[in-house]
Amino acid sequence: MNKISLPILAFGCLMLAAGAALAEGRIGAGKAKSEDCADCHGPEGAGDGDTIPSIAGMPAEQFTQAIADFRSGKRSGSKMMTKMGKRLSVEDVADLAAYYASLKP
Repeated sequence: MNKISLPILAFGCLMLAAGAALAEGRIGAGKAKSEDCADCHGPEGAGDGDTIPSIAGMPAEQFTQAIADFRSGKRSGSKMMTKMGKRLSVEDVADLAAYYASLKP
């Protein structure tokens, strides 16, 4: 292996690890970002038991897919969620997904 390849390989591995950690999301960051969600879903993500669903305990993959579906228009039952889906970054979604998945339903 030449002298340049090893640092490039190490950097690539570091970036992959950082990307995987980001994809998993950070619970604390998600809690900090959940204020807008709490306006409708409540402070613990329980919803209202009627028209606003509970997101507490929702698996991260399901949460992420729901936001992606709102963002793309595949899911269009809520203008607010469509707007929020378009506003959230990939990092925001990962963090929120981790936070809500950590809560008890």
